[in-house]
Amino acid sequence: MKFFLLPKVKNKAPAEVQITAEQLLREAKERELELLPPPPQQKITDEEELNDYKLRKRKVNLEDNIKKNRTVSLVPSNERALARGLRNVTPLAEVCRMEMKKRQVNHARQIWDRAITTPQGHQFWYKYTYMEEMLGNVAGARQVFERWMEWQPEEQAWHSYINFELRYKEVERARTIYERYILFRTNWIKYARFEEKHSYFAHARKVYERAVEFFGEEHMNEHLFVAFAKFEENQKEFERVRVIYKYALDRIPKQEAQELFKNYTIFEKKFGDRRGIEDIIVSKRRFQYEEEVKANPHNYDAWFDYLRLVESDADPDTVREVYERAIANVPPIQEKRHWKRYIYLWINYALYEELEAKVKHESPLFPYLAFTFAKMWLLYAQFEIRQKNLPFARRALGTSIGKCPKNKLFKGYIELELQLREFDRCRKLYEKFLEFTPENCTSWIKFAELETILGDTDRARAIYELAIGQPRLDMPEVLWKSYIDFEIEQEEYEKTRNLYRRLLQRTQHVKVWISFAQFELSGGKEESLLRCRQVYEEANKTMRNCEEKEERLMLLESWRNFEEEFGTDCNKERVEKLMPDKVKKRRKLKAEDGSDAGWEEYYDYIFPEDAANQPNLKLLAMAKLWKKQQQENEAEEMDPDKDIDESES
Repeated sequence: MKFFLLPKVKNKAPAEVQITAEQLLREAKERELELLPPPPQQKITDEEELNDYKLRKRKVNLEDNIKKNRTVSLVPSNERALARGLRNVTPLAEVCRMEMKKRQVNHARQIWDRAITTPQGHQFWYKYTYMEEMLGNVAGARQVFERWMEWQPEEQAWHSYINFELRYKEVERARTIYERYILFRTNWIKYARFEEKHSYFAHARKVYERAVEFFGEEHMNEHLFVAFAKFEENQKEFERVRVIYKYALDRIPKQEAQELFKNYTIFEKKFGDRRGIEDIIVSKRRFQYEEEVKANPHNYDAWFDYLRLVESDADPDTVREVYERAIANVPPIQEKRHWKRYIYLWINYALYEELEAKVKHESPLFPYLAFTFAKMWLLYAQFEIRQKNLPFARRALGTSIGKCPKNKLFKGYIELELQLREFDRCRKLYEKFLEFTPENCTSWIKFAELETILGDTDRARAIYELAIGQPRLDMPEVLWKSYIDFEIEQEEYEKTRNLYRRLLQRTQHVKVWISFAQFELSGGKEESLLRCRQVYEEANKTMRNCEEKEERLMLLESWRNFEEEFGTDCNKERVEKLMPDKVKKRRKLKAEDGSDAGWEEYYDYIFPEDAANQPNLKLLAMAKLWKKQQQENEAEEMDPDKDIDESES
């Protein structure tokens, strides 16, 4: 065995001038463009020279080009084309065409049988079937198609097979092919149109119905329902069309059903009435609400609008499904203000079930929270009462005030027992209520009014006494007024008078004095007038040191009105002397930062019996007298008659 040693490379450094592939291609192109001398002219004189010329021409133009580029679509011979690996369609087609011209059909079939196994075999399948059909070999062409369909080819291949059968009026065979075709390509629409085209309308409808069942609600196809609806429209089945559109619009998302909605609108405009157009508007609004609640599931206002829409148009199952979706969106924050709108979803749900769906629940479905809503408990109790389950209603309200006592719950429970005339229960509830909120004056008043209605005035008076004895009250003036009105209704005037005295020990408000005076006046006797005047006298003395001069003025004006109606001239004159003078004054204003903010004018009242203001009153009287004298002097100077008399004298 001989071994050949390669010579060692002495210099491995890169060359100074690098030759790139681009440079090589450019130089080769430049050489092609060089002008070469034309070949010498050759005259062919005999057949031998002609054959020699053809041989050289074939070698230069054909075989050398094939050696340079194996993909050139030149076919020097059948064997050479087949030896190139069956990678190009054109040579094979040329070979088969040549074989067909020579009537070599079996040879052509052998070539196609070899060609259909290549990666580009789908193109050979078309030509193979076409050849068999052109030869009139229908059975052979069908056999080739069957072999082709086993590969589960593209959609066009199936349609070619179907069209082949239709050309020979084999409709049943075409239907069988469609049945196989939809298992792989699921193009139900073309299958249905095939049946419709051949007037098999019942079969076409069954195909559409099978397609709807095949896709189900999870993979609904908009184009399928549009085609189904248009088919029924062509058959004049307008009610079927509406059912199809509504079924699809209720289940397909809005963003995927634009074409569906558009076709539904066109259909209703063509064949529908006012009701149909309204249904379209409802469907459009339903789509809008679906988009809103998907974008923000906690937008409860959008849920309310959506529910009002479906309640007016949809069946109970659909409405219930929307309610379940709405209440599933629980507020993420455990704060009551975020739960108010959500709770109304439950309320509306319960009312719908009771009024529309006629469903009765045994207990409320309240979520567990650190807070509660009194309205929910009250509505549930009212529901149980409507169902004639009074023990359940009482149990619910008792549970509510036990777990989460609130004013509304107590009031609602008491109102229920009042309507039932269970007054003993009302008393117990009021006691619990006042233990819970002893400062609530309204509760004390209502409790006392209940006892008054029942005729137990002593108990009512005791309740009032307990109420005014509380250290803290939210509206004490209302409570005292109610107590006083109670004693007046009972005609206990001495007790009423004592109440006024006790109230004046706590407050010296001008309205209390005026009310006291009006009470004394209500007797209608001479003694009553005297008592009323004494109250005004006492009130005026008490309020001399009052800083609120407007309240003192209010008292004097009320006294003056009393004297004008019932008093003598002497009494009227006396009250007039007590009325203050209204004086305009100025005072300095201060800003929030303590700087000067200018001056403002205001009115002050100066009472004549106030000793501290006597010097100011004298000064004011002198100023008024001086101003009056000045006005008189100006009037005399402006009198023209007086000037004439002086000139004559």
